[in-house]
Amino acid sequence: MAYYSTNDFKAGLKVMLDGNPCSIMENEYVKPGKGQAFNRVKLRNLKTGKVLEKTFKSGDSLEAADIVEVEMEYLYNDGEMWNFMDPVSFEQIAADKVAMGDAAKWLKDDSNEKCTIMLFNGVPLTVSPPNFVVLKIVETDPGVRGDTSGGGGKPAKLETGAVVRVPLFVQQEESVRVDTRTGDYLERA
Repeated sequence: MAYYSTNDFKAGLKVMLDGNPCSIMENEYVKPGKGQAFNRVKLRNLKTGKVLEKTFKSGDSLEAADIVEVEMEYLYNDGEMWNFMDPVSFEQIAADKVAMGDAAKWLKDDSNEKCTIMLFNGVPLTVSPPNFVVLKIVETDPGVRGDTSGGGGKPAKLETGAVVRVPLFVQQEESVRVDTRTGDYLERA
């Protein structure tokens, strides 16, 4: 297994800490006037999402985490698990609610949306939906002519259950393109 020295630490590096996969968020090299140099590191535990701050003596090393990012197609949700398929090998993987996070509110069954899945020892840690999705509005208030004093937006419930702010001219049953990273309406589809 590969090891990373403190000299190799940088943001985004995936390492093992106390048996858990972690991602380095920040790394600060400190050389005090007296004593040994050290690295002050901020890490995010990829299983729990908790942020840790650790210090490592200069020259220490950590084991590289066996993390793989794969692109898979979303198939369906069976109530507890979200199922994905590799379009090349047709291998299927199921992700739980913790791994799905906010991605669950942007995916609809049989949409075959391509998602990026971070795997640790073959188990999904996180699922990232595509940056943009097209979804149908199932519920929204009708836009009344001249009703623009409120900034020109209204909430709309999408077919997946997510709620986004849309302009007043957008009506129920229309499809809209949404940015999944921010949850913002982009355009009518």
